[in-house]
Amino acid sequence: MKTLLILRHAKSSWKDESLPDHDRPLNKRGRRDAPHMGEILRQEGFQPDLVLSSDAVRARDTARLALEAAGFDGEVEYRESLYAFEPGAYLQALSRLDDAIDQVLIIGHNPALEELLSGLTGEHYLMPTAALAHLELPVEHWSQISFGMRARLANLWRPKEV
Repeated sequence: MKTLLILRHAKSSWKDESLPDHDRPLNKRGRRDAPHMGEILRQEGFQPDLVLSSDAVRARDTARLALEAAGFDGEVEYRESLYAFEPGAYLQALSRLDDAIDQVLIIGHNPALEELLSGLTGEHYLMPTAALAHLELPVEHWSQISFGMRARLANLWRPKEV
């Protein structure tokens, strides 16, 4: 069985409307919520073998703040391909992982992450900013990951609920 952790980037700022979408930073709430979700990762004992993140500024900032709070010192890959808003890019990235990796944290954007979560579990869940989902995937090989596989949602933490 493989473990997938899905973290939507924390709340971003629209203060500077001249910034391209890719370059928007976190706002005050985002800078507060990202470390809080990292604390949950630490408390739950998650230490991903790999972190995959969108290369957008808000995703990178979320990764940095959350992983620092989690005490994570492993590998983080920032990928342009994960600056995506449909789930196929995330599914493709996951399906190509080395099978020696058992636990992955992926950080990105909606609506793609909600659709990824729904596609893997067969249920619809809301993923507000900084939400963290823990899925257990019934596969031995990442290449087996697919929509409709009925992954088990072990937990879903939303910042306003924890």
